[in-house]
Amino acid sequence: MLNRAVLCLALAAAARVGADTPEEEDHVLVLKKSNFAEALATHKYLLVEFYAPWCGHCKALAPEYAKAAGKLKAEGSEIRLAKVDATEESDLAQQYGVRGYPTIKFFKNGDTASPKEYTAGREADDIPFGITSNSDVFSKYQLDKDGVVLFKKFDEGRNNFEGEITKENLLDFIKHNQLPLVIEFTEQTAPKIFGGEIKTHILLFLPKSVSDYDGKLSNFKKAAESFKGKILFIFIDSDHTDNQRILEFFGLKKEECPAVRLITLEEEMTKYKPESDALTAETIMDFCHRFLEGKIKPHLMSQELPEDWDKQPVKVLVGKNFEEVAFDEKKNVFVEFYAPWCGHCKQLAPIWDKLGETYKDHENIVIAKMDSTANEVEAVKVHSFPTLKFFPASADRTVIDYNGERTLDGFKKFLESGGQDGAGDDDDLEDLEEAEEPDMEEDDDQKAVKDEL
Repeated sequence: MLNRAVLCLALAAAARVGADTPEEEDHVLVLKKSNFAEALATHKYLLVEFYAPWCGHCKALAPEYAKAAGKLKAEGSEIRLAKVDATEESDLAQQYGVRGYPTIKFFKNGDTASPKEYTAGREADDIPFGITSNSDVFSKYQLDKDGVVLFKKFDEGRNNFEGEITKENLLDFIKHNQLPLVIEFTEQTAPKIFGGEIKTHILLFLPKSVSDYDGKLSNFKKAAESFKGKILFIFIDSDHTDNQRILEFFGLKKEECPAVRLITLEEEMTKYKPESDALTAETIMDFCHRFLEGKIKPHLMSQELPEDWDKQPVKVLVGKNFEEVAFDEKKNVFVEFYAPWCGHCKQLAPIWDKLGETYKDHENIVIAKMDSTANEVEAVKVHSFPTLKFFPASADRTVIDYNGERTLDGFKKFLESGGQDGAGDDDDLEDLEEAEEPDMEEDDDQKAVKDEL
């Protein structure tokens, strides 16, 4: 009787141990609520992935996670890798604040109060993430406590994270430090430049063939040190054929480089030009300080006014004569804002010329055009090409969007109605653009400029 009781107790104990001991899949511990605490108590360092079976990111991670788990186990490391199906173990997922997949948390010495979270890696997937508890590594990099270090092959070489380790703080830390103080604009760096948090960029257009190239770039780098996190410093090889469209966008010619320009990439892209052409660290720093203090006015590009600007039926406007012509109180002025490379503008050109011919002798109707890639005016913001606007004869600087048919009859009807038939507000313009979209295909040049800018 006694032997039977002992046997029952032994079987019960064995069953209990078997139920609580985590199973392994490809060397990765499979954790549940029933064995989570035991796993924490058993393993000094535990990296736990909370996943969902249907999650694409989790599926992509699985083979690499298993490979790392097998390697650590083979080396006899104190670090073990584990996983939790968060869709099945929702209580555990909720307990540890899991809000997306995969979420990876690191537990040290069984501490469940504040596990370190490594979900930032999902949103910074171009940066390799690693974890170590090796004392030699701590010693080599002069670390006396747990922490996060960003290693890089430029500038200061490393950045030590300070503060509370959360996903948001880690992402901010990475974004603030992952780019060099001065970065060259290339096809490879463009996504990081335009996708970053810093929306104020200063650009040095510097041909690599110029004398004292290294000295000028060194001055630019020296100036950048004072504006980290505020202004992104970028240099562009102005001799490279791939960068010519960017020069055009800033109204620059190759022979005008080296040169500096600043741009803000908010809803309205606004450009700024230094008063001085000097490229010393001091002049660049002064320009940036004055910009941040709001003491620099936007730079509006303008071509030189052609001598024969008013000799043809379609008058030529540039930044310098726009105000005088467009806001003439005695004239009704109809303006096409175009881009030389725009396919739709090229299609409209013969119709616009015929419109100019129709009204060339009219006493108060003026047909005009302006290249908006080389000229900018405060009164009009152009976001697409062609943009058509009507400036009626008045003293109140009225501007009317044309949203009607882009035909000679449509334009004539609009003008004869005094700018009423075919006019519309911004909502009408959006509706029109949406309606036309299926038949509107950009040419290769237009796509290239949009991609670059």
